[in-house]
Amino acid sequence: MKIICVGRNYVEHIAELNNERPDEPVLFIKPDTALLSKEFPFVIPDFSQDIHYEAEVVVKITKVGKYIDAKFAHKYYDQVSLGIDFTARDLQAKLKEKGLPWEKAKAFDNSAFVGDFLPKTDFESLGDLAFSFQQNGKTVQEATTAQMIWNIDALIAEISTYFTLKTGDLIFTGTPVGVGKVNPGDLLEGFLEDKKVFDLIVK
Repeated sequence: MKIICVGRNYVEHIAELNNERPDEPVLFIKPDTALLSKEFPFVIPDFSQDIHYEAEVVVKITKVGKYIDAKFAHKYYDQVSLGIDFTARDLQAKLKEKGLPWEKAKAFDNSAFVGDFLPKTDFESLGDLAFSFQQNGKTVQEATTAQMIWNIDALIAEISTYFTLKTGDLIFTGTPVGVGKVNPGDLLEGFLEDKKVFDLIVK
């Protein structure tokens, strides 16, 4: 199982971090060791003083695929959830300044969390799926998938051009505006429409 993440897929988030809008999806991979078990809290690692949450719609791949046409991409997943791409923002800034890869900031142990998966048939449209993320009861991220630069099916087509998708692979589809720092004691909660898919304690 691998975790494929998409960066810079919401215009307002691009502006939030003073990044340039890309001409094609920005992709990076987290290893399976990045996936945090639902049984545990998220523990802030010692090597960062600025861990940020990034809430993202996540889909789980259900069969092997390569060079998938966007019009057939919907056949490769049947569940959706919300997840968190934890980012060591201080490390990322240093790495970006030097033109180095982001792995230390993005792919460290337990840097990916995914809530409960729900059948995509539970929702009227994944093309305009509302989701929200709360920190200590306050909504800090709220968007719909209609705001994505590249929608889910377009992302699957792009990703499968470079990486063979396998059953169980997770795709994090990008985060909207509103990212911020997590602190010990935080309660993080994620919602798809009005359905709560996770809560997570930070330590």
